[in-house]
Amino acid sequence: MSERQLLALRPKVRSGLRFGRPLRRGAAEVHLLRDPAGDRRMEIGAKEHFIIARLDGTRSLAEIGEEYALRFRARLGEPQWQQLLGLLHARGLLDGAPPPVPQAPPEPAPSTVLAGRVRLVADAPAVLDRLHRASGLARRRLFLVPLSALVAALLAGVAGHLGTLTDETARLTRQPVALLAVGTLLWASLALHELAHGLVGRAFGGRVGEIGLRWRLPVTYLYCEVEDVRFFARRREQIATAMAGALMNLVFLLPFYPVWALLPAHAQARPFLGGLLLLGTALALANLLPLPPLDGYKALGYALDCLQLATESRRFTALLAVAALRRDATALRVYPVRLRLVYGGYALGCALLAAAVLAALGPLGARLLPARFGPVAGYAPALAAAAALVLWMAGRALRAYRKRRVN
Repeated sequence: MSERQLLALRPKVRSGLRFGRPLRRGAAEVHLLRDPAGDRRMEIGAKEHFIIARLDGTRSLAEIGEEYALRFRARLGEPQWQQLLGLLHARGLLDGAPPPVPQAPPEPAPSTVLAGRVRLVADAPAVLDRLHRASGLARRRLFLVPLSALVAALLAGVAGHLGTLTDETARLTRQPVALLAVGTLLWASLALHELAHGLVGRAFGGRVGEIGLRWRLPVTYLYCEVEDVRFFARRREQIATAMAGALMNLVFLLPFYPVWALLPAHAQARPFLGGLLLLGTALALANLLPLPPLDGYKALGYALDCLQLATESRRFTALLAVAALRRDATALRVYPVRLRLVYGGYALGCALLAAAVLAALGPLGARLLPARFGPVAGYAPALAAAAALVLWMAGRALRAYRKRRVN
């Protein structure tokens, strides 16, 4: 086939391909591509997306090439077109190409006593479909607006009685049975937290792939995996899916607040309810912190259209430090100004947030823990930082060990 004949072709990609919005991975612009035929998800660059999105059967390769040259100031020759079309055909993305072979899902890492997971629902999509149909009223504005107002009132009430709730939580720590009951209720609220992610994601067109139990000792929690959030039509839908869990945690506390408020100050149930309200609110709000793997981190990544924000921010900060030492900013020029502000601002914000949390742990621990633990509370920030560092190093070592076993 001559070059003229090649450029006259009007190839077409298969119908049903879904593209996500332009995202940033480091300094590069990328797009996510979903192929429903083989249930495959791929990450492609901006140039590849520009071409594939125009392979609709109505434009010739010559016309697409002219548009490409105007956009990227470079022309595609015959070898590049042949390579690209051959790759698309091999992956089954072109219309008329052999259908892709469905790929088996990757084998999860083997579960151990220290870490692992187990599936609890055999057909998670069917379960969420039924819950989606049953909860139609709860998704209407006439229901959500009053509910949001009640949650705002709950937060205002907790803030207004913060001193009283803190004192009652301190009394709760001296009652092991009541403290265990509060922990059990909060653990149950985490199950509703995960279902809220699934229901909101399902309402926006996502698919729940799996519901199960995951443990990373000493923590055990339920999970609900929502797929294709990055393919939602609007950014606010992605953010709503990420924030739904924290909202559900606060909704869970709504019935307990009026009961606590109506009880007399000397009632025996006050420490139980006060501790539940304070710890439950703290749990919900802590989940909104922009730290991985919390929901606030996911929401921030959706809002900024950035993939692996923490990883890329750490990489940018390392480049910034090297550039400062060498007094050479060449490596930073590939980052647009907006991304420099995003990655640098996120790194600075995380450092300040970590310092604030560690500084608050000592006084908070001294007030909440029994008197015999008071001297230990002053060392809480250092102990928490050391424990986090040990867990991080242990996690890296475990992942490296698993990779060696696989290879």
